[in-house]
Amino acid sequence: MLQQLLTLHVYICRNHFCPLCYVAGLSFYTSNKGLSDAFSQYGQVVEANIVMDRVSDKSKGFGFVTFASHEEAEKALSEMNGKTLDGRVIVVDYAKPKTSFRSGMPIARGPPESIADRVKVNFFDEEPKTQKS
Repeated sequence: MLQQLLTLHVYICRNHFCPLCYVAGLSFYTSNKGLSDAFSQYGQVVEANIVMDRVSDKSKGFGFVTFASHEEAEKALSEMNGKTLDGRVIVVDYAKPKTSFRSGMPIARGPPESIADRVKVNFFDEEPKTQKS
């Protein structure tokens, strides 16, 4: 579900769009409730999630806060960015879509074409034979 939130920029709640803020630099001891409480002074927090590592089940040091309105999110962004939360300086920004550098499982396709065109390997010979261009 978290990936869906990232790709949409906003979270749909009760028939309207709610802005999603990205919070980085969180202490590893900050909880979802602590994050929600810290941001609730700037408006209605719909949801607060800290991203956890799947293997160790520990915080990755960043999370997301969803507000009920854009005005509340903007106020929280301007007020909380650069502030200290649980002993760590946090960075707050609007969430951006997740960019994927890999589209899935890498596929081994052999050497690049430029090398494959120049070198022909016969596995029964001891040395590769090169073609002259």
